[in-house]
Amino acid sequence: MPRGAECSGLVVIASFFHRLAAFFIIVWVGFGLAACAGFVKGGDNRHNIPLAPALVKALHDMGSSPGEAMVIRIFKTEEILEVWKRTSSGQYKLFKTYAICAYSGELGPKMKEGDYQSPEGFYTVTPGLMNPKSNYFLAFNTGFPNKFDRAHGRTGSHLMVHGDCKSVGCYAMTDAGMAEIYALARESFKGGNPNFQVQIFPFRMTSASLAAHASSPHLSFWQNIKEGYDLFDINKAPPAWDVCEQRYVFNPMASGPLDEMGACPPVIQNAALDARKAADSQALSNVMALADRQASEQAAIRARGEAVNGFFSGIGNMFGGQPAPQPAAATPVQ
Repeated sequence: MPRGAECSGLVVIASFFHRLAAFFIIVWVGFGLAACAGFVKGGDNRHNIPLAPALVKALHDMGSSPGEAMVIRIFKTEEILEVWKRTSSGQYKLFKTYAICAYSGELGPKMKEGDYQSPEGFYTVTPGLMNPKSNYFLAFNTGFPNKFDRAHGRTGSHLMVHGDCKSVGCYAMTDAGMAEIYALARESFKGGNPNFQVQIFPFRMTSASLAAHASSPHLSFWQNIKEGYDLFDINKAPPAWDVCEQRYVFNPMASGPLDEMGACPPVIQNAALDARKAADSQALSNVMALADRQASEQAAIRARGEAVNGFFSGIGNMFGGQPAPQPAAATPVQ
């Protein structure tokens, strides 16, 4: 074989192996990147997943858009999270309801770090509270403890609404549900809204449900947050809230932040709210009256029982403390 042909063959072989090696390197790098995307928390751009076209269409159909303001309401007993969106009318409409996969604790507010209790009350979520790298897929921090919580010396941290289905004081929404909720919040911020309100309740705040929990130690707290619930229900817009006298105040007539320990200012009057408060008072009065009647009846039953026992005890004392004599048995006929 001519020397030139031999060299040419060697060059071709070398070039082939060079390309083959480059191919394996590319495949290896691509596999490595795919593996990283699968295992590095928050590194897969999940926080930028666009809203599904069907959701965008549903928003437009109700007179809203992804960039419009939003409100989230959470109900423990019903185990649901609602997303409300502002519409072109200025009022908010219910956009979508999500099932809560898990929350921890019982009905009532969170008191202290480590009590495994999910919070209740009114919270304000800003972009800084969004967590795109959560260990539970995606999350946002509720902002607990808020001004009200701090006024009562309540403690806790990292109280989130997140993905997955396990909770230690949080609200777990599953990854699929949280992907949509997170995207709705993200788009609302992109629309220029500086925050959104999160309202967390123990149950639907009707007069009947409140009366059903009249004996709860949390009753006064629930009556307080029910004002905010009612105002949103009446006006279809989130009420402004602050804290004074260690309680929530809604739509206060004040020009700046309030002293959480100081006196409360006047609030914007609302006839429909006053009517609901009257209905609440009547429902609670009915429950208390029923409880009083039941207590009286139980007391009367106990008194009658004691009287009967006393009567038979008196008869026994007539016979020297011995039981009353029994009639003698008849003598059999022989």
